[in-house]
Amino acid sequence: MISAFANTWKVAELRERIIFTLVMIVVVRLGVYITMPGIDSNVIDLYIADKEAKGSDGGGNILNTMITIFSGGGLQQLGIFALGIMPYISASILMQLMTAVVPKLSRLSREDGGRQKINQYTRFITILIAVIQGGFLANQVYTSPGTLPFFSGISEIGDVVSSDYSQFSFVAIFTLTIVTGTLLLMWIGDQMTENGIGNGTSIIITVNIISSLPSALAVLWNTLIIGGGTGGAIFAVGLFAFLIFIIAATIALTQAQRRIAIQYAKRTQGRKQTGGNTQYLPLKINYANVMPIIFATAILGIPTALAQMISGGAQWAVTLGNILSMQDIWYYLIAGAMIFFFSYFWVATMFNPSEISENLKRGGGYIPGIRPGQPTAKFLDFTMTRLTFAGAVFLTVIFILPYIISQMPRGIIGAPLDGAVTQFFGGTSLLIMVGVILDVMRQVETHLLQKNYDGFLRKGKIKGRQERKQLNAANKSSNNMIYLMAVIAILFILGIVAMMLQGK
Repeated sequence: MISAFANTWKVAELRERIIFTLVMIVVVRLGVYITMPGIDSNVIDLYIADKEAKGSDGGGNILNTMITIFSGGGLQQLGIFALGIMPYISASILMQLMTAVVPKLSRLSREDGGRQKINQYTRFITILIAVIQGGFLANQVYTSPGTLPFFSGISEIGDVVSSDYSQFSFVAIFTLTIVTGTLLLMWIGDQMTENGIGNGTSIIITVNIISSLPSALAVLWNTLIIGGGTGGAIFAVGLFAFLIFIIAATIALTQAQRRIAIQYAKRTQGRKQTGGNTQYLPLKINYANVMPIIFATAILGIPTALAQMISGGAQWAVTLGNILSMQDIWYYLIAGAMIFFFSYFWVATMFNPSEISENLKRGGGYIPGIRPGQPTAKFLDFTMTRLTFAGAVFLTVIFILPYIISQMPRGIIGAPLDGAVTQFFGGTSLLIMVGVILDVMRQVETHLLQKNYDGFLRKGKIKGRQERKQLNAANKSSNNMIYLMAVIAILFILGIVAMMLQGK
């Protein structure tokens, strides 16, 4: 494995893809800290510093957790990437469900060029969602920022919005800027997918999750090492060992699959005989991946958000918020039931055993011991139902783990462990990070294997022509990388100059 990582820098194309991805990651993280027009950044900085000095209550909140995952702190900073990639993710999930449910969209997805049209629809829906979310957020920031879950008590620090803006002008400029930032982030994700390594959108989400790791380590150090004494230090060491075990188990269960043997009948075409071989149909245990957890947490966060906006601090809203907080057992009971439901719902909408059965029948394939047609569809449906149950149990356990870990050190520090630390032990964060890192490693491995195959052909007669093509492509790619690095260097210098002028 170490040699494989070393070889990545020996392949010119792969090296440039990795550099491009890293540069885009830097741009994404810089956009988080570029404050929106009309926002007093000094008030934001003072509020964040005050929160860090007081420390967290260790509880965690549904909305805060989802905001941290998908915006990477952009909403807390009110930066141009405040919404993050959330509108695009919402639009993509909506279009996936509609494609599976609406027959017209299902037929369109199977036509030539249909996927491009569905991608266009997804982008239009992204703009609509971003406009709605940005407009509501702008209005609330202007009128009552303290009611936002991530700005509780900020009115005591100062005014978030500058007095130079009227409500209409602020909402208009804020919405336009935040929608532009979302579209720019979506474009960066597409460029990372095309010119980098891995899926750009998934990498952006993963980077946003990992961005909270330094603060989580600081909280862990202050809470357990300094505040917990010897017992806290021992617990911290055990916690790191348990984290390694959880990651290994998550990788194993994420990759786990049931392989269904498919036998193909022999066919004679002229003088050639084809078929007669055995292939395998892989059915993943965790077919729905992280989607059931996202659905469950998003839906459970809606009542709390609506109650905060319309109640004005009424007692019933406080009670509802306590029940649907991550510190109440009712939240995990409801969320566990919803995870089971959405696991089966996602499989029912995305997995079509009848279509697979018909495709096998047309291709001359069959499952040994199962008759083609409807019996094959029933067998696949029965098998997938049992696998979905195992996957739902796995997702539920992963979802509850952060809560269990947060309660374990109560006897040492007298309070639950902060949610910023426990989020890395399960839930959406861990599943997304594991899936994205595995996908990146697969793509890197594919590039390395392709390069080894090209090296084998260099001994042939086309060596000279092949090397000239590779040299021209490498020169062109190198020039593009030089231009990109020059632009990034100029932006970096301008950023340093701006910070120096602001400091004066």
